[in-house]
Amino acid sequence: MTSISWLLLTLLPIAVIIFMLVIWNKPADISGIVGWAVVCIIAFFFFQTSSEVLLRSTIAGIIKSFPVSLIVAASMFQIFFMDKTGALKRVIIFIKTIASENQSVQIMILAIGFGSLMVSVGATPNSVLPPIMMAMGYSTFVSIAIPCIGYTSLCTYALLGAPIVVFVDIANAVLGKGHEITLSQAGSVFFLFIPVITLLIGFMMLFIMGKWQGVKHGLLPVLVTTAVVTVVSYFTNKVESLVVLTGIFCGVAVIIAMMLYLSATGKKVIDKSKLTAEELDYEKKFPLWKALTPWGLLIALILILNLPPSVFNYLYRVQTFPILGLSADGKPILTRVLWNAYTWIFVSTFLSMVFIKPTAAQVKDTFRMWVKRAYRPIIATSSFFVIGDIMNMSGYDMLTKKYVVPSMVQVLANFAYQTFSNAYGFVINFIGLLGGFITGSETSTIAMFETFAIKTSNMLHLGTTGLLIVTASLAFCGGLASMISPAKLQTAAAVVNKMGEETKVIKAVFVYALLLTLVTAVMAVMFLKIYV
Repeated sequence: MTSISWLLLTLLPIAVIIFMLVIWNKPADISGIVGWAVVCIIAFFFFQTSSEVLLRSTIAGIIKSFPVSLIVAASMFQIFFMDKTGALKRVIIFIKTIASENQSVQIMILAIGFGSLMVSVGATPNSVLPPIMMAMGYSTFVSIAIPCIGYTSLCTYALLGAPIVVFVDIANAVLGKGHEITLSQAGSVFFLFIPVITLLIGFMMLFIMGKWQGVKHGLLPVLVTTAVVTVVSYFTNKVESLVVLTGIFCGVAVIIAMMLYLSATGKKVIDKSKLTAEELDYEKKFPLWKALTPWGLLIALILILNLPPSVFNYLYRVQTFPILGLSADGKPILTRVLWNAYTWIFVSTFLSMVFIKPTAAQVKDTFRMWVKRAYRPIIATSSFFVIGDIMNMSGYDMLTKKYVVPSMVQVLANFAYQTFSNAYGFVINFIGLLGGFITGSETSTIAMFETFAIKTSNMLHLGTTGLLIVTASLAFCGGLASMISPAKLQTAAAVVNKMGEETKVIKAVFVYALLLTLVTAVMAVMFLKIYV
């Protein structure tokens, strides 16, 4: 076959997934399963991939997805528990009293402050914030759009650093011994994109909320938020064990900064005047500290596991709980069960029961809703990790431990090298946006396309720094796709029982996603010229 034939076959599974999501409006889980079937058929019949390699890659991909898929499952369980026990209602009542006189500050606190804090410990903003914002009087459109746009602010460090950990693991697997990179090295490159992108995201959220008038009124809060995020993330990336806590520290710092800003401008930080009599009564009956125990315990556990360098090193590097002999190439799959967030989200939820004291009916209802709703997001997330693993292992022969034909990833790398050459640092960003749109996850984008990006960067002789800039921009744009991701927007719409509204949001913010990707692409090219 010709090189064009190889390329078309490689792109076919991706094209099928795009058509199913965009043209046929199929959900992410169904699209992912069909994409998996198509990539298996192509790998088997055209890339000489055995059924054993396909099976092993499928299972390995599912396990590799745990840092994201099981976090989705755990965070959904936690939010359902808080909903059924009334804890979430109490949290909503409290948040309604914050910055009620300044919507710009309120958005910074909710979407970037509270959102970054929660997403860093596993509570996804697109499932937590929409009902809170609707209860505060925001429109359905804004309540769905703002959390998903804000999701991108520090998406690189979301889910207890799952994206950056997966990023480093995949990079080191491709680069091999003697060329490994650290979390701090990767984080320092990711940091380069954060100030400008955070600033633009802040302006976009204000524009969606109140057009140019909203941007005008929120100019100073956005500038303060950007400065705080920049300073905090700069220092967290200097210490290996703090990289994965960037979102927590940035979230807390933004909330504190906005409260100080309110005080300095003579506005009330807490205002209960807009609460109804029923809400005031519920506030007295249900203490706020009790309602916050699931998240409070989770944050405490995450800090305990990561702040002491000895504990972080032990859980992250020593007790990796590897699964051996499963992957097609024989490489161990590091699960890090005692370090990954999903374990501690479940633990914190069950520990909080001691304080919240749920009834048997509430616990039963929590499990019933969880079983009913959680499996589809898990399938959606896992399927894209599986597709990425199969694309990487296609053409691999387990007997000779060599590729009998170039893998799908290698085909993409060869095409990118021959076609784009010096423009590759620019183009890769739009591939990242496409990956995030398809998979609904920055981490899934990394799983599907990072190996391809690394191989192309090596062919272009960009060196370690150049390689990190290119792959970091790919990952960052995969995170930017959160604002147009059907998977994330569907979740946000489903939480407030407004399925169908997500299509309006996608159409409205698609231009913003392209603009942010364009800015990131220009920055990536600029950084390559400076550092390479």
